[in-house]
Amino acid sequence: MTESKLQLREFEARPRPSSIRLIDFEEAEVRPGIVSGTYILIVRGTKPYLNMEVTLKPLVYIRQPEYWGIEVIGGLPGGIGLPTTAPYIASLPLDGTIGTQGIEVIGATRSEKIAVPPNKY
Repeated sequence: MTESKLQLREFEARPRPSSIRLIDFEEAEVRPGIVSGTYILIVRGTKPYLNMEVTLKPLVYIRQPEYWGIEVIGGLPGGIGLPTTAPYIASLPLDGTIGTQGIEVIGATRSEKIAVPPNKY
């Protein structure tokens, strides 16, 4: 086993945080960036808590996959949530996080593969 694979296995074996969770998304799209050849992922949805912070986190890979997984993560600052839903928009520049075919947005109950560059542009 290569050292990088061993390091990844050790990383994956570490305890998972209890302060963050995968959350659902309703819509995901990739748009071209301002600089030619760059792209930005934009994800929209409804967060279950008013004060929840939503971020997009790329998965870690040893080599480039076909579709690079990007998780939709919700975290509660201070561990206390205000129980009112609210819309969210999260974005992520896709520099260095695009698979050979595109990306896969991963939410709590579903995922969506998106070709990059997008077919519609």
